[in-house]
Amino acid sequence: MNSGPHPGMRRIARGEFTMGSLRFYPEEAPLSRVRVNDFWIDETPVTNAQFAAFVAATGHVTLAEIAPDPKDYPGMLPGMDRAGSLVFRKSDVPVGTDDPSRWWAFEFGTDWRHPVGPDSSIDGLEDHPVVHVAWADAAAYAKWEGKDLPTEAEWEFAARGGLEGKDYAWGDELSPGGAMLANYWQGQFPFSNTLEDGWERTSPVGFYPANGYGLHDMIGNVWEWTRDWWQETLKKPGHCCVATNPRGGSLKGSFDPSQPQVRIGRKVIKGGSHLCAENYCQRYRPAARHPEMVDTSTSHIGFRCVRREI
Repeated sequence: MNSGPHPGMRRIARGEFTMGSLRFYPEEAPLSRVRVNDFWIDETPVTNAQFAAFVAATGHVTLAEIAPDPKDYPGMLPGMDRAGSLVFRKSDVPVGTDDPSRWWAFEFGTDWRHPVGPDSSIDGLEDHPVVHVAWADAAAYAKWEGKDLPTEAEWEFAARGGLEGKDYAWGDELSPGGAMLANYWQGQFPFSNTLEDGWERTSPVGFYPANGYGLHDMIGNVWEWTRDWWQETLKKPGHCCVATNPRGGSLKGSFDPSQPQVRIGRKVIKGGSHLCAENYCQRYRPAARHPEMVDTSTSHIGFRCVRREI
């Protein structure tokens, strides 16, 4: 598990682990015994500086920089056919956590270069994770690097850092002895962040201690895209079997059943973000998982890449 021939990456030796959790959210169940083959994974999420180098070399234009076509989005409100992305805005007063529109705003002119609105920039944030990248943007970067996005199983195996069955990447306590080991929300989300970890939004990659595999920011900071299509529960290979290099569901199966008119696939994102809190979205854990539509970009989703050994 060292950088070796792939600088900035760690080799994860093949192994077995128990994937999932029964202690938090139903989509993390059932527990499943899983085996993954050898692979390399980035030590940190892809940074603004790294993504800027990719854009400079390829001319890539992210989805957030392209105005949506109303034909692709039936029912689009007038005037919404402009480029932009979703930005978190802390509420001024206590509000319930049942309506994300209270803290998410789609803002025109927001993209990876302008992460907190059109008048913002990434100056001074070069070593922070790139955000406002849709799934296709992350996949394009990975391809340019000769890499790929991790499967959900690879990501979770790496995030656990060699610990079996622990809630967090470092053990069973969120902040052992009061130590802040990841960038997440302290206080009452979404209106009061006590900033015990020192960060209102993203933090520089590598700011927090690495896990047992030498990987930083697998928990908190930004959610991370994976290759796998979302499925409501983990696949269970059977009580006598170990799933080897499992993959997720299907494109069709990933559609959101609560929005049958929307035929946009959802991928699995992992790791939680700086917006996860004890009173909301306790997904700053290896087993945690969440669906995200592939055309979505936000101020709290990034990614990292893998190389697989044949």
